[in-house]
Amino acid sequence: MPTILLLFGWRFFFYSNENNEPIHIHCQKAEKESKYWIDTVNFDIITEYEYNLSPSDRRQLRKIIFENFDYIVSEWKKYKKGDGNEADS
Repeated sequence: MPTILLLFGWRFFFYSNENNEPIHIHCQKAEKESKYWIDTVNFDIITEYEYNLSPSDRRQLRKIIFENFDYIVSEWKKYKKGDGNEADS
């Protein structure tokens, strides 16, 4: 479970057992959790799930993800390449 960012108490990470899923990022802070799909074609993110997030948490997470969009995609590709999986979508 590599952590790629730690910002404002949020941990942004990948799970190592999600080999066949498209690019996405997990976010966790205390009892709050979420997962977002990363749409590289449209420079967008789509919420997969959220747990215990307030509206301000959602805004903060979206801002962080968009500010680090290219970095997240790059880290995903590096991580998946190291696993022997090519997940570019």
